[in-house]
Amino acid sequence: MKKIMLCLAVIGMSFSVNAQIKTPQPSLFSTIEQKVGLTDVTLEYSRPNMRGRTVFGDLIPYGQVWRLGANENTKITFSTDVTVGGKTLKAGTYALYATPNDKSWDVFFYTDSNNWGNPEKWDDSKVAAKVSAETYPLPMDIETFTMSFDDLRSGGATLGMMWANVYVGVKFDVPTDKLVSSSIEKVMNGPDAGDYYNAAVYYLQEGKDMKKAKEWIDKAMAMTPKPMFYQLRQQSLIYAKAGDKKGAIEIAKKSLAASEAAGNADYVKMNKDSLKEWGAM
Repeated sequence: MKKIMLCLAVIGMSFSVNAQIKTPQPSLFSTIEQKVGLTDVTLEYSRPNMRGRTVFGDLIPYGQVWRLGANENTKITFSTDVTVGGKTLKAGTYALYATPNDKSWDVFFYTDSNNWGNPEKWDDSKVAAKVSAETYPLPMDIETFTMSFDDLRSGGATLGMMWANVYVGVKFDVPTDKLVSSSIEKVMNGPDAGDYYNAAVYYLQEGKDMKKAKEWIDKAMAMTPKPMFYQLRQQSLIYAKAGDKKGAIEIAKKSLAASEAAGNADYVKMNKDSLKEWGAM
């Protein structure tokens, strides 16, 4: 009997592999990407149809956890921390579930996002946020389960869900003001050491204005309490390219000493080669 079942399984697999006719999934997969303020939000879900069925209270029983779609669990990904129902959700991916009832739904943001449908065993410790949202009747039936980002504003949006004749919305807030304020403060305070360093090295690599590169690398080093050997190496190269061989030699010797202390043989060799080229060895 086992041999017969095995043969049937192999035959079935061969039909699947060799099949040339492709048919659509009953519940089509959808991805929505939305910028909310400065936060990137991605929603991934499968969309079942009514197909003449009574949805809520029958196909989707009241009081039971539902995957908010079909097939693999629905996922939402935030590029920054967000606030949902007064709770902070860290940037990352969450599975979305809901417990529908007649007047309201409980919507869950679940940290384990790798489930086919509902988790095999529900774990309350993995519920990052739970929101109770009121249901709103629609004047017409929506055949296909639909999710959307509604009421978009710079500081947040509403995650909308509608199917059959029901709409539910869950508000979430994004830290746009915090991010913009931080950016404004940084710009108004001027470039930091990393900005000056990156700009100087770029000018060196592209053969641009070495006088400007030398000015920027000096500012970067002055703002760095203890420059690393590789930073000093770039400074020496900029000095040499700018025509200040004496300064280049002095800085290369510092880079050589630091690279020897760090045990970095590559930088030891590069510094020695440069010092020899510049007539210091």
